[in-house]
Amino acid sequence: MAVMQHETTIAQAADRLSKELPGHRVEILQGRLTVTPPADGAHSETLTWLIEEFAAAGARKAGLKYLQTIGIALPTGPDDFAIPDFALVEADYKRTRTAYNCYSPDAFRLIVEVTSSNWSDDIGIKVESYARAGVPVYVIADRHHDEVVLHTDPRNGAYRLRKVFKRGASVPLPESLGVCVELSVDLLLDGDEG
Repeated sequence: MAVMQHETTIAQAADRLSKELPGHRVEILQGRLTVTPPADGAHSETLTWLIEEFAAAGARKAGLKYLQTIGIALPTGPDDFAIPDFALVEADYKRTRTAYNCYSPDAFRLIVEVTSSNWSDDIGIKVESYARAGVPVYVIADRHHDEVVLHTDPRNGAYRLRKVFKRGASVPLPESLGVCVELSVDLLLDGDEG
């Protein structure tokens, strides 16, 4: 019996999984294929609340757009990309489109990840990946550890500043984003108040 071998690239495998697992998030992080199941309701509420906060802060008037699950091309590998939960991007981000429906890191001003079953990626490999991509601000609503972590000032592949915020506090985002926003830790972790 003849055995046929067919080599599949990691990018082809990611594309196939995206089609076979609707609703799941497929990413390639530092050459590793990851698949995350759909998020829960509180996770979705947090993302809706973030849109409302940035709209109220006048992000669009400041030349920014706020988007959910937009792909970012990562410099950590030839096929690497992530699909953050929430991003604040330049209004003309579409000019930076790359492969796999992703966009160049230079269009991104802020990324927010709300942890779910893949929490170790959000607090580990994505910190390094986003820093190497030069994303100025990375916020992690770490529901696994019940805290919010703010990473800023990426240089030489690492964030130079890291601040942890506990329940009852607010996370002041850097003015360099172009909008003035403070995010409630409780709402980032739990979703909408209601």
